[in-house]
Amino acid sequence: MNTVATESELDWVLVLAPFRKDAEYIAASLREQAVEVQAVKADEDLVQHLASSPGIIVITHEALSSEVVGKIAEHLAEQAGWSEVPIFILLERSAPVARIRNQLQASWPDARLLFHTRPIAPLEFVNAIQSNLLVRMRQRQVRDSLERERELRLELNHRVKNILASVSSIFRMTQRGALSVDDLASDFTNRLQALSNVHTAVFEAGGEEVSLSDVVGLTVSPYNSDGMSRINVSGPEITVSRDAGTTIALCLHELITNAIKYGALSGPGGTVEVAWTIAEAAGPNLYLNWIEAGGPPVREPTRQGYGTRYVRSALGSLFGSLPDITFAADGFRCSVSGSLSRVTPRNQDTSD
Repeated sequence: MNTVATESELDWVLVLAPFRKDAEYIAASLREQAVEVQAVKADEDLVQHLASSPGIIVITHEALSSEVVGKIAEHLAEQAGWSEVPIFILLERSAPVARIRNQLQASWPDARLLFHTRPIAPLEFVNAIQSNLLVRMRQRQVRDSLERERELRLELNHRVKNILASVSSIFRMTQRGALSVDDLASDFTNRLQALSNVHTAVFEAGGEEVSLSDVVGLTVSPYNSDGMSRINVSGPEITVSRDAGTTIALCLHELITNAIKYGALSGPGGTVEVAWTIAEAAGPNLYLNWIEAGGPPVREPTRQGYGTRYVRSALGSLFGSLPDITFAADGFRCSVSGSLSRVTPRNQDTSD
């Protein structure tokens, strides 16, 4: 959970002054400068006020009973590591300052203690309060930074685990289909490069989502060099999640590899069309199609290779329904469809 400092955390002061009209006088001087104050009498529930997390505590000499010191000590002990509550102690001129300082420092080791002798000029007192409200704000900013750093570490750990799991899975499936060490090294390297490419696209997009056009374009660009477009891409502009983009890129890489070995890209005249459309009839739904043409006659293989198994499993999991894979004589085809919400970021409205 990301914690953000708010004004309610920063701008109010708890005043403990049981004698005469000290509490009202202190509160009035602060309220004149738009500082929120809660003034507490001796017979009021101090624990309840402390539970509301005052930004600063002001306490007069007369309020420093053992009971009050103990309740404040309990409150301070519950503070987070980043918190150092400023406490103003207003003492009489005749008070034994050194002894009181030593006692309070022992009782409140995690507080920011500030001792002042009365009478104190209102302007000096208000300036000191406002300066320490800024100190309190800086403390909360440190808290927010620490929390964000923790979130980033957890996120990085999660992503690294996912990447390593993907690499491990790719290696195992590549190993099963490899005929030689050289084939294993080559295929595994190419698949890792495809994984790297989509992570690059997501990183450059600056978040957890990426343009589907960018994912597809980056994946097929190495095969459209020298001014030739062997793989034609078309489809509306949509944003997909990082996981969906990774899956689609890896599946396209497998289809491209298969087309280079056996299909339309194995000869000079073949082409591939990668197209996606959105239909509103039942959803909206996303339709993704891979259509080969102009290659050698297609024959359905006697056994299913790694690429076909991966494409069937990965697209089926992503779209919620298995892809339609057709070994048509005039060209291999792969089509899949599913709810657009399965591939778009969770916070994106798919009704537009």
